[in-house]
Amino acid sequence: MLEPLYPLPSGEVRCGRIHDCDGLYDAAPASIAYQHAYQHIVPAMAVAAWRHDWGGAQLANDFWILLAMVIYFAAMLFIGFIYSKRSNSSSKEYFAGGRGVGPWLTALSAEASDMSGWLLMGLPGLAYFTGAADPMWTAVGLALGTYLNWKLVARRLRRYSVVTDDAITIPDFFAKRFHDKKGVVSTIAAVIILVFFSVYVGSCFVTVGKLFATLFGFDYHVMMIIGAVVVFVYTVVGGYLSVVMTDFIQGMLMFFALAVVFIGTVASAGGVDNTVEFLRAIPGYLSGTQVAAPKLDPATGQQLVEAGKAVFGAPSDYGIITIISMLAWGLGYFGMPQVLVRFLSIRSVEEVRKSRIIATSWCVISLGCAVCIGLVGRAMMPTELLTSTDAETIFIVLAQTLLPSFMCGVVVSGIFAASMSSSSSYLIIGASAMGENIFRGLLHRKATDKQVMIVARVTLVVMFLFGILVAYDQNSSIFQVVSYAWAGLGASFGPLMLCSLYWRRANKAGAVAGMLSGTAAVLIWHNLVKPLGGVFAIYELLPAFIISLLFIVVVSLLTAKPNKRMLYEFDHYMDDPLPGTLPSGTVLVDEPMEAMESEVRSGK
Repeated sequence: MLEPLYPLPSGEVRCGRIHDCDGLYDAAPASIAYQHAYQHIVPAMAVAAWRHDWGGAQLANDFWILLAMVIYFAAMLFIGFIYSKRSNSSSKEYFAGGRGVGPWLTALSAEASDMSGWLLMGLPGLAYFTGAADPMWTAVGLALGTYLNWKLVARRLRRYSVVTDDAITIPDFFAKRFHDKKGVVSTIAAVIILVFFSVYVGSCFVTVGKLFATLFGFDYHVMMIIGAVVVFVYTVVGGYLSVVMTDFIQGMLMFFALAVVFIGTVASAGGVDNTVEFLRAIPGYLSGTQVAAPKLDPATGQQLVEAGKAVFGAPSDYGIITIISMLAWGLGYFGMPQVLVRFLSIRSVEEVRKSRIIATSWCVISLGCAVCIGLVGRAMMPTELLTSTDAETIFIVLAQTLLPSFMCGVVVSGIFAASMSSSSSYLIIGASAMGENIFRGLLHRKATDKQVMIVARVTLVVMFLFGILVAYDQNSSIFQVVSYAWAGLGASFGPLMLCSLYWRRANKAGAVAGMLSGTAAVLIWHNLVKPLGGVFAIYELLPAFIISLLFIVVVSLLTAKPNKRMLYEFDHYMDDPLPGTLPSGTVLVDEPMEAMESEVRSGK
């Protein structure tokens, strides 16, 4: 009889069934994970050997998986071409969809572009390697952040953007909110977006490379570049509307993929009770206040395996500081341009509430499934993925193990969907920042829409190449790359967005100080302060967010008050009708306060 890698505390052995792409086997329960059974599963670390054993059968499986993915890719490119004519009609259509996007498209495209490949790879990988605490508290923070962002920001930003001369990008909104005629605010915002989004794009390309390398054993670098090219082509051709439409489809696919793999994994593991009982045998693995500590081989960096069992040391404590640190992920939402731009493009402020319900529900369920997939994956395959980087492929390996070939192809397309939706959003927002805010806003104020879009597409090429450079290291951790960029954007724009919408005394000097201090704080804390450990090991987003907020408040109070026109816009942007919906020139011209109020009252 085969020995279980982690015997149940009761000593009981239960039979289960493990399903690979060719059929069903009677085998040890996945929750107890017998070593012999894994010789017939498709572990990421043994793809080549597995192929040798299965020969033509595996080749046929690869064909069906690849066919499903090719069909998906073709559909995404087709959507890009369908929307290309409308998107290219003006920069407003290209960058914001003409403000005609409905609630379902807005909600799911916002969540799909926000979550990216880390939802299907980074988060499950973290859960698989270190247990529940880190991913659970991160997921709680993100769910709260999603709800609060839609509740506190979406409606107000949509209305204020109309008042501020129909702003269609986030840097554009900040510049017009603070009447920055010299383009200082928008230029700083655009540069910050370009820097951190280029890193973000790289993290998405890492996901693509790992996906194909794990599925088919193809070269990581070749597959990463091919996937990046697919994303680049449909982003360049289609603009914002194609991005939103594909994000909607990809959001649905990501939800489906998570649900299918989660349900299948729990069923194959012998049910919830078996899985929980098995995982409790790993010290600190299911605790919310402890982190499991895999023992690593100093020479290889891989987790040690002794007598067929993955070795864990004593769990480390997960104190209140660390919990707060993970919850702080939610603060990032207030400054995420890829989400905020969806608020600008929604068809009507009356549809924000419906979008909020859809987005929050999607977020909570998807995050919960992602965390649970990683946990149950450890029960099914406790010794197969021995580094934190390899652990990020657990979703792919489970999909191969549990599903028929074509269905596996559909489900793992969810990973590519996540990467496509996110990287395309980052590319289009980075391009809009360069074209609208730096080129037209600072360098060439009389530029035509055609010239702006040419500059935007050149920017896409530069970001595309930089993203490939970032992604070229196949040992990059998706979760770590994303967390760094998330902190940078959240601290740079989050406090400023909240002050822009809720504090009338905020001014241009405070806005500049807030963005620069937030960016600097993230860079300094991450590289110099965080390595000190202890209380300083807190996630850099939280201290940087606080520092940025303090700079906005202090600098705004120490410098000149906003002019009357700016204050009037702030005081009335939530009014019905919106000041910006009155005839052109009513509010958006410099004139005495009394004259503006008189025109609004008279309806001129």
